[in-house]
Amino acid sequence: MAREKTVEHYDVVIIGGGPAGLSAGIYTGRARLKTLLIEKALVGGLATYTNEIANYPGFPDEPKGETITNLMKQQAKNLGVEFKLTAVKSVDLTGEEKIVETFRNKYIAKTVIIATGGRPRVTGGIDEENYLFDKGISFCATCDAAANTDKHVVVIGSGDAAIEEGMFLTKFASKVTVSVMHDEGIMDCNEIAKNAALSNPKMAFVWNSVVHAFEGEEHLERVVLKNVKTDELIPVSCDNCFEFIGYIPNTELFEGQVTLTNRKYIPVDDKKQTNIDGVFAIGDVTDKWLKQIATAVGDGAIAGTAAEKYIAESEIFEEKIMQKEKVGLIYLYNAIDQDSREFLSHVEKIENQFGSELVVNRVDVYKSTGIADRLKVESFPAVIITKEGKIATTLYELNDMQITEAVKGHM
Repeated sequence: MAREKTVEHYDVVIIGGGPAGLSAGIYTGRARLKTLLIEKALVGGLATYTNEIANYPGFPDEPKGETITNLMKQQAKNLGVEFKLTAVKSVDLTGEEKIVETFRNKYIAKTVIIATGGRPRVTGGIDEENYLFDKGISFCATCDAAANTDKHVVVIGSGDAAIEEGMFLTKFASKVTVSVMHDEGIMDCNEIAKNAALSNPKMAFVWNSVVHAFEGEEHLERVVLKNVKTDELIPVSCDNCFEFIGYIPNTELFEGQVTLTNRKYIPVDDKKQTNIDGVFAIGDVTDKWLKQIATAVGDGAIAGTAAEKYIAESEIFEEKIMQKEKVGLIYLYNAIDQDSREFLSHVEKIENQFGSELVVNRVDVYKSTGIADRLKVESFPAVIITKEGKIATTLYELNDMQITEAVKGHM
């Protein structure tokens, strides 16, 4: 007989414990929202594997990634965020209540923040897993370039990212050897990057090659390449290797519910909201240009604040805006628009005319259009008449007589 899952309720469930998820938790925790962060592997995410981080503001001594993420975790805990180290098995995000299930528990949340990140695509070479991250194989030149000053590094790949990151590495490394699977002179990057790389004296190329194996004692010492035409094995001694052959977002769990791009990233708006109300996505799992700790933390701040606003607006919307007891008048206006402000006096006149028979709500959309979005109103000012908790009439051409007649018609 299957064990019945324990059901727990939260304001916010964050899936993923990298810098983005931790930042979101700090913001929701500080807003006194009951917050749960679920991480299946290591709190801190891929950032914990970075030996030195020289570009995160406020840490001039180039600390390890783990140092920064541990501080984030402690800060989130201090603000009341709960942590569960387990894998999420399924989600149902489509309802008003969001359901997140693990092996033993079912969590019901008002909002969900997706911070599942992604994983670099790897070569599949022999013994590759022995050297990932801090043992010789890296996936971020911006993170680890300085640690390779005056060293010889190998770059795998010839796309825009590989060649541009390879050129960036030449600012530090003494030599950058690039493995390219195509014939000499053919790359997958744009022509400008290709020409710049070919003319860079620090860059060397091994054409028609792919990775066969990785070798070394406790740290990577050699990348063994294989010629795709002759099968010749080519050992390349090096200090470190950088792989730039693609990135895979961890979005499998959300397919069929959250909209994904053709590359399986999650598109979001400026508040980090997905296509589903109350579901936000942040960090490397989103369709974004720069994937760094600093940008992940910024995403988390936005989503955490947006989640708090969403919950507050939801409570107001259900309990006050869409009240069912009486006919309602909702005036949606922008406080910085003079005509909108001036019409407030007309709304007051109508409110006085009907007295206690009419419930009037004034909603300023200047700082947030959340309630207007729920009402499907995109232009302002506007008046909505409600009856029994449902929209009865929407008016955009506003005058006292028209609004008065609309109210009377639903009394």
